[in-house]
Amino acid sequence: MVKKLKALSEKQATGPAGLLDSPLANTVKDSAQQIWLAGLGAFSKAQAEGGKVFDALVKEGVSLQRKTQTVAEDKITEVTSKMTNMAGGLSGKATQHWDKLETIFEERVAKALNRLGVPSAKDVDALMARIDALSASVAKLSGAPVKATAAKPAAKKAAAKKTAAKKAAKPAAKRAARKTAAA
Repeated sequence: MVKKLKALSEKQATGPAGLLDSPLANTVKDSAQQIWLAGLGAFSKAQAEGGKVFDALVKEGVSLQRKTQTVAEDKITEVTSKMTNMAGGLSGKATQHWDKLETIFEERVAKALNRLGVPSAKDVDALMARIDALSASVAKLSGAPVKATAAKPAAKKAAAKKTAAKKAAKPAAKRAARKTAAA
């Protein structure tokens, strides 16, 4: 096809005026004109429908954003619950370790006090029981009434514990009253 057009153009081309009047030149002009008009039509159509397409894209974007936010919130909730569970487990383990450390510390302190010759509460209780037994046997031999010495320290210990508990409760109650007053 190109060879035919070239041959036609050579036959008809006798100069610059002949080129403009040739069928090849007319065909090229017509094609260029049609391409130009097609471009203008496409531009006009894009301009007219561009707003509609833009609005449709915005709506799609909004729905996609909502879906994404929902999925992200679900994942955040899931991760938060997992982290809370892990923190609870770690807290429990830490409490167990602190209890073990406390027990070990108490045992070591008791051993150190024992080495220094300080009697433990068990030693004092055993001694009190032994004194009561000896007092009872002396009373039997002498015929005098028996006094219970171990009962008095036990009653004193119970009273001391109650007093300490009351003293500890008073500052806590005062703090709670201050917080409610401040609120």
